[in-house]
Amino acid sequence: MDSPIVSTQWLAQHLDDQKLIILDVSMDKIVGKEPIVYSRPCYIPTTQVLSLERDLLDIQSSEPNAFPSTQQFENAVQEVGINDDSVVVLYDNQGIYSAPRAWWIFRTMGFNTVYILDGGLPQWLAQGYETVALAQPATTVKGTLKARYQSRRVVSSDTILVGVNTAAIKVIDARSSKRFLAQSPEPRAGMRSGHIPTALNLPFAQVLERHCFKDAATLAMLFSSLVGSENKPMVFSCGSGITACILLVAASIAGYTQLALYDGSWAQWGSDANLPVATD
Repeated sequence: MDSPIVSTQWLAQHLDDQKLIILDVSMDKIVGKEPIVYSRPCYIPTTQVLSLERDLLDIQSSEPNAFPSTQQFENAVQEVGINDDSVVVLYDNQGIYSAPRAWWIFRTMGFNTVYILDGGLPQWLAQGYETVALAQPATTVKGTLKARYQSRRVVSSDTILVGVNTAAIKVIDARSSKRFLAQSPEPRAGMRSGHIPTALNLPFAQVLERHCFKDAATLAMLFSSLVGSENKPMVFSCGSGITACILLVAASIAGYTQLALYDGSWAQWGSDANLPVATD
């Protein structure tokens, strides 16, 4: 499969596959959208839980939601039984929110047979598929997957600054237009408002249709109108590196391949007085 996403129909047909591992990667904190609230927990059958906020987070970093270290990643994925030949499907309970972030972590760590359930749990429920009240406990047989970190997939503020100054990259910001244009305050106290100079704004909701990604042709037209015909690498940013990955996955669906994440995003850039800020 070339696409980063699979449909609910595909997953329903493959639930019994021996190499399939299904992971709920939902987040507790939802920013930038009205959260879907559930009256009781429910999961897709055979789901295990892998938390972005606890298991896939660099606890040594001062930045919010920072990428995990290779060792943290290995420990987390081995706990849920992932091997080199596993097929992993990720989903979240908001439809499309945190699963793209988890997908990019897996891809950056060198694991490629990983996919996002398009529409996540809301789409699964809307299609009338079975759910269970409890997630499956972590496997008693640990996996053997080893991380193979792909450094070009995550970039620093230094790389962004050079790329902006030389016009070598396109920076695309997933935050709302009001935050991008400094017309509303940042949710973090004391944070500067505005955006990275020359960055383009594409609020993440614009690549979604209800709970799912828009189709590939629509996404291709959307990105083409945004970035033009220049084939430059695209770097995605947001508040703290979560919703930027929604745009990154959308660009991948649209056929773009030179993609990277600015993991520090505005939480880092906006707090560093030495970095330039634009407001128009």
